[in-house]
Amino acid sequence: MFNRLYERIIQRFRREDHRPWGFYEVLSDYRDHKVKRITVSPGQRLSYQRHVHRSEHWYVVSGSAVVTRDGEDLALTPGQAVDIPVRSWHRIRNPGSEDLVFIEVQTGDYFGEDDIERSEDDYGRA
Repeated sequence: MFNRLYERIIQRFRREDHRPWGFYEVLSDYRDHKVKRITVSPGQRLSYQRHVHRSEHWYVVSGSAVVTRDGEDLALTPGQAVDIPVRSWHRIRNPGSEDLVFIEVQTGDYFGEDDIERSEDDYGRA
C-alpha cells in the first residue's frame, strides 16, 4: 500500500519527462500558465503539431534552432524568441552539434499533453 501511494506521489510531482528527441522539465505549472525548459538533442526535432487550447512563446537559451511555423522556417539563436499562436502548425529542430535549450511559456485554458494534434512525426506518433 505504501509503495503504491509513494509511486503516485512521485508521478504527480515528476518534473522531467524524456522523449525520443530529448527531454523537458516543468518549471511552473498553474491554472493560467505552464513553463517548460526543453532540451532537443543534436539532429532531432519535435513533431509538426498544433494545439487547440494554448499558445506558446519559445525563447532560445543555448544552441541553434530552426522553427517551422505554418510552413515557414525561422532560424533562431540564443536570446531570440518566437510566438506560436493557438491552432498554428509548428515544430522546432536542432540543426547543430550541441543541445538546443529553450524555454516554452504556455498560456491558454488547458495545458495537458493530450492537446497535441500531430501532422508529421519522426517517431511514429502521428
